[in-house]
Amino acid sequence: MPATEILLDFREIFSRSAHRVIKEKSRILAQLLSPRGAKPRHFWATLGVAGVSFFGMVAAFGTAPGTMEIEHSQHSFIQELALQSVQPVARSDDSYAKEERIQRGDTVAALLGRLGISDPDATKFLQTNRQAAPIFRQLSPGKSVAARVNTVGELQELNFPLNGSADTVLRVARTPHAFEVSELALQLDTHVVMKSAEIRYSLFGATDAADIPDSVAIGLADIFGGDIDFHRDLRKGDQFSVVYESLRHDGKPVRTGRILAAEFINNGKTYSAIWFETSPGRGGYYTSDGKNIRKAFLRSPLEFSRVTSGFTTARFHPVLKKWRAHKGTDFGAPVGTRVKATSDGVVEFVGWQGGYGKVVILRHQGRYTTLYGHLSGFASGMTKGRRVDQGDVIGFVGATGLASGPHLHYEFRINNVHQNPLAMALPAAPPLSPEQLARFNESRQPHLARIEMIRGNTLALLD
Repeated sequence: MPATEILLDFREIFSRSAHRVIKEKSRILAQLLSPRGAKPRHFWATLGVAGVSFFGMVAAFGTAPGTMEIEHSQHSFIQELALQSVQPVARSDDSYAKEERIQRGDTVAALLGRLGISDPDATKFLQTNRQAAPIFRQLSPGKSVAARVNTVGELQELNFPLNGSADTVLRVARTPHAFEVSELALQLDTHVVMKSAEIRYSLFGATDAADIPDSVAIGLADIFGGDIDFHRDLRKGDQFSVVYESLRHDGKPVRTGRILAAEFINNGKTYSAIWFETSPGRGGYYTSDGKNIRKAFLRSPLEFSRVTSGFTTARFHPVLKKWRAHKGTDFGAPVGTRVKATSDGVVEFVGWQGGYGKVVILRHQGRYTTLYGHLSGFASGMTKGRRVDQGDVIGFVGATGLASGPHLHYEFRINNVHQNPLAMALPAAPPLSPEQLARFNESRQPHLARIEMIRGNTLALLD
């Protein structure tokens, strides 16, 4: 820090003691005025285009944190400063949107925590206000709840979908003096949003940094689940671009709609997906050249969520205390995590089976079977002979049988022989018909242009 020069009029100094006092005050004050301790401010730049714009969309780009340097002149002076009383921290006007899906066994407190809400006043209001009671009674798994929260965790607005209608919400909004509750039948407008991000530590970290809702992150895991195991395969530096629908009321996001197009670069390999409606009300995701992205088997049987991401596994058997021949894959996850059927099939067995504990066995296309062990419970209606579709919930992670901690044991078999599904040539999903392929080639261009626009552009990075 350059020394601050202070010109002193020695005619006004009556003693060496006074000189030392003034000099010491100048030194302290110069230190207080120094910008040395200031920390750079980081900014995320977003770009939005609404209404009649390119492809009629809203585009938002997250940028890496930048440093803003503010030039200012520095003046040194000496002044007696009166101590001020400590003032409470003012509420922040900045806020951000969050969206969370209700999980099995969820509580309102857990849901609010995942939404980033740390607000005793809001919590007390929800617990005591009769109009807010449906929030406690209608915690249906899979329901998406949206909130707007300021930077200190105070609730600004909560939109809770009521049972019976996806477009009717119970809204809790902060006013200058209290909270208000209202039930709204929303008239929703559909906007198209484009975002791009890079993974530094986790998918949810990257989507948080780019202000992408959790439902979109989970949707990406569902779309690319046949090629990428989002619990194990993600790498630092992986990148993705996504185009999705945002359903809004009065310009405010209420929930997300369909992912229209996406590109995911995992470990240097690029995967693409474009939504295509094959017939009225039915459709799926296809590569840019029209190949069905759906695989016969998913890479992971676990529902991907903020809670399950980041868990690891081990092959040392914790109960028998010895290394065992590993004929399957163990997925660590909390008790209650939803387990999905990795392919279309029929329930062959449901119940207790020795060291596997509670187990479900599915048969697929005759000679393929999958086993899901150590479950805490089964999905409603799981009985022998029932048909299930790929992605259907069949049970919940537990620690039954020979398991010291909660995890899922998953096995893939061909003619009852254990196999590695990643090394097998598995049947592909049916391709588009020539007529469908022609329609797909016409409809894909806007989606490809959107992905091209944001690919390689400023990426949203996780600090």
